[in-house]
Amino acid sequence: MMNHKHPASVTRSLASLAGLVLMLFALSACETTGFSGISGLSGEPRAERLAADGRHADAASEYIGLASAASGAERERLTLLAIEQWLDAGDIARAKNASATVSRPAGGTSLGIWNTNRATMLLYEGKADDALAILDPMSNSAIPQTTRLRVEALRADAFFQKRDPVRAVELMRQRETWLDSPSSVQRNRERLWRGLQVSDAQVLRQAAEDSLDPEVKAWLTLGSLAASTGQQGVAWNNGVARWRDANSDHPAITILGDLPDGGDLLLDYPRQIALLLPLSGPTARVGEAVQNGFIGAYFATAAGLDDRQNIRVYDVNAEGGASSAYAAAVAEGAEFVVGPLLKKDVVELANDILVPVPVLTLNYLPETSLAPPGLYQFALAPEDEAISAAVRAIGEGHTRAVALVPNNDWGRRLMTAFTTEFEGLGGSVLDYRSYTPGKQDFSPEIEDLMGLSGSVRRYQRLRANLGGPLQFDPRRRQDAEFIFMAADASAGRLLKSQLKFHYSGDLQVYSTSSINALDGRSNSDLNGVRFADTPWLIDPPTWIESLPSMYAEYWPDQRRLGRLHAMGYDAYNLIAEIFAARGGSMNELRGATGTLFLDSEGKVHRKLAWAEFRGGEATALPELEVTGIPVEFLEQAPQSEDDAMPWYEEPREL
Repeated sequence: MMNHKHPASVTRSLASLAGLVLMLFALSACETTGFSGISGLSGEPRAERLAADGRHADAASEYIGLASAASGAERERLTLLAIEQWLDAGDIARAKNASATVSRPAGGTSLGIWNTNRATMLLYEGKADDALAILDPMSNSAIPQTTRLRVEALRADAFFQKRDPVRAVELMRQRETWLDSPSSVQRNRERLWRGLQVSDAQVLRQAAEDSLDPEVKAWLTLGSLAASTGQQGVAWNNGVARWRDANSDHPAITILGDLPDGGDLLLDYPRQIALLLPLSGPTARVGEAVQNGFIGAYFATAAGLDDRQNIRVYDVNAEGGASSAYAAAVAEGAEFVVGPLLKKDVVELANDILVPVPVLTLNYLPETSLAPPGLYQFALAPEDEAISAAVRAIGEGHTRAVALVPNNDWGRRLMTAFTTEFEGLGGSVLDYRSYTPGKQDFSPEIEDLMGLSGSVRRYQRLRANLGGPLQFDPRRRQDAEFIFMAADASAGRLLKSQLKFHYSGDLQVYSTSSINALDGRSNSDLNGVRFADTPWLIDPPTWIESLPSMYAEYWPDQRRLGRLHAMGYDAYNLIAEIFAARGGSMNELRGATGTLFLDSEGKVHRKLAWAEFRGGEATALPELEVTGIPVEFLEQAPQSEDDAMPWYEEPREL
């Protein structure tokens, strides 16, 4: 079950079945208003300005500094204001630590701040009813205007969390009437909009159908559209254009004000699409998994289209090959082709056609092959995951790595990708060792990599020279900060356990999706390992969070093929973006397999989600702040036909 979370936290829990995630920021004041006039201020006015400008962590530091120089009731009040700002910054740990130093005030302004802080903490814990038990009496009392504004924003958060968006919208509309400046009104609408964005799309849709208030209904309809599309793709672009035409004087228009007008917003898209997959023969299961993801995306999007698309599916094997299937699709009116999936079919297609109709293949061509114009490539490439590991390690402050990779082409490709990216970002790969998959004992490789062999040899020499037994604890190398480990789950469980046995269990381990087998076995031996994987499995965006469990229920035999469901889902959503780009640049697309972007060679790459094994389960990790260093994608090494592909249940190249 997804954890309920209150506003400001940027971390996301591992999403699975149901449950409403909450919320966004507690106050409308969280939006920045410009950082002007702060340099000439000091003391509490400076803290107030920092808070008004959305610099909540800085405001908290200012308040707690003032509190340290005060005493008695004033110290208590300033500490409570610091806690309030830490809560608005999402720094729950500091807020709780500081709260432990303050007793419940007897009354006055400090009691009001104490109560709203307590209610905010309860919302972070998903306890909306407990929060309302504090907030409702305050709302019905005579309280200062600033306190009332905070109380009503928190009450709206609570009703969003209780899956009552109608009440939340009504509260925020009432709150707007108490605001006296255009900027504060705008921030109130933006806060309401963020609440709708993280709500469940179906809850919003049903609430819109039941609402009799036209303004509330329009807020809920727009929120449902945003929550179901992630504000991207053809469904969003066409849907929001129609919404704006029907609600030209709605308050939310100011939220959408940066969008193009009218027809310019409509995203062009092909009306007939051909899907080329292997649906018979030994790879039929993988083809079916991609097809299920693709069709699911179509049905999720179709309601937002002005004209329904026609999807025609072709079995590449039954059609006599990829070129024949493509020719049949074009002859029958396809305006865009997706597939084929297998590498050999992609090569065949690229060699045989001039691509009169654009095609998005579901695998990459070898680097030695030149893609014809109009051919785009999308693959669950393990190189993207190795690159993501390099970026993640640098972002977490690590610059010195060692690596363990399998002694095969897949391992060499990942090692090349990781090393190129990591060293390009300023890191250093100190050493690496290759291991043979299928072995049970990796002691020689680990001892050699971690410098334990030399430690043992020094002990043996010293013992021989002294002629007697000595107390001895091997000491691993101290210059490495982490290990990049490319392995499937079977080898990974052994490697992680043996690293611990060989005095290296304290080093952080980064890996790729291959370590996450989805085989139903406990991953306790992998606790602490961090790995890149598809958001579909790790941390699905709001608009698809119910789909992985739904697919697992309807196609239980494809449970381990979830990454292919995600690939099919993204392939459908890429069509409109690529079709509209017409060979130009494509906007980033936050998809089921990652955040997708198109390079200059027509290849779609992915920025992955991250998770860590904790208690034997995969737990999502928060996104890192931008490091300020661009990610450079390297040229991939040629791929052999027997490469291991970790997103398929058996190691094989498609």
